[in-house]
Amino acid sequence: MERAFDGIIIALDGRAGLVQLNRPKALNAVTSEMIAGLEAFYHRCAKDPHIYGIVMEAAGKAFSAGGDIRTIRDWIQNDLPRADRFYAEEYQHNWSLQCFRKPHVALMNGVVMGGGVGISIYGTHRVAGENMVFAMPETGIGFFPDIGGGWFLPRMPGMTGMYLGLTGHICARADAYYAGAATHCIPAAQFDTVKTAMTEGEPIDPILDGLHEHPGESFLEKHREPIDRIFSGSSVEGILKGLENEGGVWRDWAQNTLSVLAKKSPLALKVAFEQLRRGRNYKTLKEALIVEYRLATRMIQLPDFPEGIRAVIVDKDQSPKWQPPSLAGVSDASVQSLFEPLPGGDLNLVDYWTPPASG
Repeated sequence: MERAFDGIIIALDGRAGLVQLNRPKALNAVTSEMIAGLEAFYHRCAKDPHIYGIVMEAAGKAFSAGGDIRTIRDWIQNDLPRADRFYAEEYQHNWSLQCFRKPHVALMNGVVMGGGVGISIYGTHRVAGENMVFAMPETGIGFFPDIGGGWFLPRMPGMTGMYLGLTGHICARADAYYAGAATHCIPAAQFDTVKTAMTEGEPIDPILDGLHEHPGESFLEKHREPIDRIFSGSSVEGILKGLENEGGVWRDWAQNTLSVLAKKSPLALKVAFEQLRRGRNYKTLKEALIVEYRLATRMIQLPDFPEGIRAVIVDKDQSPKWQPPSLAGVSDASVQSLFEPLPGGDLNLVDYWTPPASG
């Protein structure tokens, strides 16, 4: 059985379900149709006792550069409820992958960002090829690190998740492995070996462990001391002050980080900071996704998100006009209001596979 949806190809081969992301010209940006196809296929594989697990890979040079935000921008302008539905469907799929009870092996080479992280990071195994790069760059388009960023970023070593969520820093494979975005580092030339093992139903852990190679020095690990010290600040302004005051061996890194943050949406920075601060206390991914749906459906109605997409993706002038233009214009009250429960009720996420607790 092989079937092509808009943007993905799915197949059953031996003991495995196979998924190929198939929008290479769009860097495999995740569409609503892709989410629907993935969700349906995972339900089918979950119910089939013959299927050992799922392997996900991608056509072209990128694994997935994120969500299809051009289309989302069109929906914001012409069909806002459709944009809301996209986030509901995407976050449900993130939760479904977290709850999926069989091995899920993502074979990732090239860019893995945003929505592409969401369809892979909650699987059991995340395999990084030599050219994998990982990032959550949403603050640069007036948004926040969603798809559960409020769950997985605060659980990265020290304050590296706060650093990545605010700056959108692009991580090499060694950083992705250090941070936990990847579980194994394996040359892309060995990906077919992994697929074959899955189709034959071999226990996948010893296969991946045997192919794993150490990725080398991590930038994040090398910079842990200043990241932990400065990004533990009690506010975005406090972080900026810490960077401004940094001297000595870390001065150049601090100044570069300041210049990066200066280009981000002030509103997005404050929302992301609060999101990640709260996320440390969540007990489950589900809690994070429910809050992020509140944020997403509200922030897409504010000026910065469509403006960020225009500046970075559509016109590519890299000169967004943020509203407000500075952190001083973003009140704490306006940020907190975005986190309030939705008047019409919060997002209802369903775990389709975990049996209910008896008693």
